[in-house]
Amino acid sequence: MPIVSPEVILVATVNSIGAIFQFIYILIFILHADKARKLKMIGLLVAVSALFAVIVFVSLNFFESHARQMFVGYLSVFSLISMFASPLCVINLVFKTKSVEYMPFYLSLATFLMSLSFFAYGMLKYDPFISVPNGIGTILGITQLMLYFYYSSKYGEGSRDPLLASYA
Repeated sequence: MPIVSPEVILVATVNSIGAIFQFIYILIFILHADKARKLKMIGLLVAVSALFAVIVFVSLNFFESHARQMFVGYLSVFSLISMFASPLCVINLVFKTKSVEYMPFYLSLATFLMSLSFFAYGMLKYDPFISVPNGIGTILGITQLMLYFYYSSKYGEGSRDPLLASYA
């Protein structure tokens, strides 16, 4: 948030564009989902929006400039590392099934490239709130790619096939 630190206009712009794309994706999902998933996604959207509003309110009303940067910075580090690590939750499934179906290659590649570029940017700006989580994200992205290449080369093209048939 530029309100937190005026020097982060570039990062705020990039992240705002990403947030807009994610919001559009969620809206498209909600429009096409069945009623149960629609309600669940709307509930999650409301919860995330409320959490964001609370964070903005608390950071603006209870912290001065430097403390606000620390508060929002640590929350951002936690959220980024969680985001980068979330695809790794399927590692057990990959080991068990010997299939990388639930770990899409392009998602892993995009995660790696994005985290690598932000890691480099954070290092150039000497900003640990950017470089640390993205450095961890780079390592996790490499891990995902290594796992993907290991299982696709060892078990062949079949390891990329869906485990469940789609009848859509």
